[in-house]
Amino acid sequence: MITDERIASYIDSFNKDYAPIIMSIRREAEENGVPIIRKEAGEFIKLLMLMNKPENILEIGAAVGFSAIFMSRFLPPGGHITTIENYEPRIKAARENIKRVQAEDLITLIEGDATEELKKLSPGYDFIFMDAAKGQYGLFFEEAIGLLKPGGVLLCDNVLQDGDVLESRFAVTRRNRTIHSRMREYLYALKHNAGLETAILNIGDGMSLSIKKNEKW
Repeated sequence: MITDERIASYIDSFNKDYAPIIMSIRREAEENGVPIIRKEAGEFIKLLMLMNKPENILEIGAAVGFSAIFMSRFLPPGGHITTIENYEPRIKAARENIKRVQAEDLITLIEGDATEELKKLSPGYDFIFMDAAKGQYGLFFEEAIGLLKPGGVLLCDNVLQDGDVLESRFAVTRRNRTIHSRMREYLYALKHNAGLETAILNIGDGMSLSIKKNEKW
């Protein structure tokens, strides 16, 4: 974690408790080593949703459904979330969790590889949340941004990789070097894309927030 643990704990102490079922799903995911959004990232997402009131949300990387379920609690009337997951055990857990919170009408879970499934979707999303395999963000980007409305928001999680992205490629483990180089390239591309306005934020494990300026991005 990039932010000091004591500071994160202090900030979290001010946050209101969420429904017991939400806390239960978080606890189960953490106990099973499933990566889900950190609490401070969740607070930021909550604020974005309450400010922008997105009605049509796309999530790339459902995991066990926690973030989609979390976001569904702040949807405006008539809002809907589409989320994509490729890993079978997590697909099963996500479906069970969505059913547990009775959010089947609010969340559609698509099974499959996002690089293929994104091509099947129609444009018109107000908000896209990318929280999948970090080395594939660049592969998802072209399709994802094409699905986003002008003025829409693209939010990506874990872009600073516990600070590893700052280091020389020789300072990270060999098995992480490809992910390291791809994330650096992805962040550069975001910041230098004329059709986007992007901020890279030190929230949780790093988040990038991009606004699509117009149709010709």
